[in-house]
Amino acid sequence: MQIPSSMPRLKGFRFPREIVAYAVWAYHRFALRTADVEDLLAARGVIVRREAIRLWVHRSGAHFAACIRRDRLRLSHKWHLDEVVIQMGGVKHWLWRAVDGEEDLDLIRGIKSPTNGDTLDILVQTRRNAKAAKRFLTRLIAQFGQPRVVITDKLRSYTKPISRLAPRAAHRAHKGLDNRIEGRHRLTRRSEKIMGRFKSPRQAQRFLAAHDQINTIFKPRRYRLTATSCRHARADAFDLWTNYALQVKP
Repeated sequence: MQIPSSMPRLKGFRFPREIVAYAVWAYHRFALRTADVEDLLAARGVIVRREAIRLWVHRSGAHFAACIRRDRLRLSHKWHLDEVVIQMGGVKHWLWRAVDGEEDLDLIRGIKSPTNGDTLDILVQTRRNAKAAKRFLTRLIAQFGQPRVVITDKLRSYTKPISRLAPRAAHRAHKGLDNRIEGRHRLTRRSEKIMGRFKSPRQAQRFLAAHDQINTIFKPRRYRLTATSCRHARADAFDLWTNYALQVKP
């Protein structure tokens, strides 16, 4: 990834801004461990401890994710909601995820590549009941407004929160209609396997909230694109990443 070396340095950081941006990109783009990112940087002559990389990821990952959410040009009012179980410390937790229901062509400023619905938000909770569904739906409405259509599986915990918080929304509860979100769950399983399971709800929330957003711009639906279009989309994504790196506050 070519990031100009003329970027202003981050106050309190020993390494240049472009090194920090590269480490965060590699960590989230490929769901690597900090030890793997340490090896990638070492191969490029940058000797840094994995504890420093973990600090970069925690601090800057949220910044990049926020920039991507900010630059999303338009959202549909059709949401897919689903939940998947994740084990942490031998205790079951539930990852609640909401995905945009439209196949938009220009969701991110400057990038025009088909996507299969982008993740709106995720929330890690210990319960899978109506109270947890209400908390998640309240969080979504506060960010994106009222939905027009909400698609869920047949979990009854969704019924009352949707009828109370989004009374005008059409609620469609059907197992087969929620296939769109299953692909996002598979990516979470893959990341969980690579990282050796999540260690805590806080760590899972922090990682997945940034990981889903960053992969929005770096993982277009390649089978819908020509080779030239795919290269252009990738170049646009790297340009965006460079601009976001310049916006990291020192």
